Amino acid sequence: MKLYDTPRAPNPRRVRWVMAEKGIEDIEIETLNLMEGQHRTPEYMAKTGLAQVPVLELDDGTCISESLAICRYLEGRYPEPNLFGRTPEETAVIEMWTRRAELMVAMPFMLGVRHSHPALAALEKQDAAVGAWNLEAATRALKVFDRRLADSAWIAADRLTIADVVAFISYDFARGMLKYDVPAEMTHVARWIADMKARPAAAVAR
Repeated sequence: MKLYDTPRAPNPRRVRWVMAEKGIEDIEIETLNLMEGQHRTPEYMAKTGLAQVPVLELDDGTCISESLAICRYLEGRYPEPNLFGRTPEETAVIEMWTRRAELMVAMPFMLGVRHSHPALAALEKQDAAVGAWNLEAATRALKVFDRRLADSAWIAADRLTIADVVAFISYDFARGMLKYDVPAEMTHVARWIADMKARPAAAVAR
């Protein structure tokens, strides 16, 4: 198998984090330079259908895009440690919090960065108001997670799950690109961030 990857972008980082948690070392990684348009070449588009990363190419030539779809595939192939749920009830709760992390935190942070960081103007037309609004929306959403983390060490279960990976990487993307940090009163989110940074996977999935 081969993973088409790029540094710093949040969605590929999700896959690398899951690979690190599961100790997956038998997948070839090919790094693409998005600023040079390597994800837009005819050869790449013929494989993937869309100019995006990450993409996992299986041994039979099947290509899976969308980071969560890739992570689910890896969960099936490498089931431990479990990140998506062991029982129907646990799986549903993890899915609920993963959706919240994706829609309420990850999407606003990604749009905030895309419309605020000067270097990304090369990729699309930016709107400063869109960037500011989305960063504010992500900050408001973190209040929901702060309340949750007041009662739980992790977002969706009694252990790290894919919901934690999605939420943390989106925050860390904004921190790295825009020097964003959570408000001081969100002490439970701050504790969780420290726990995530301390995991060995954090050093791999940069």
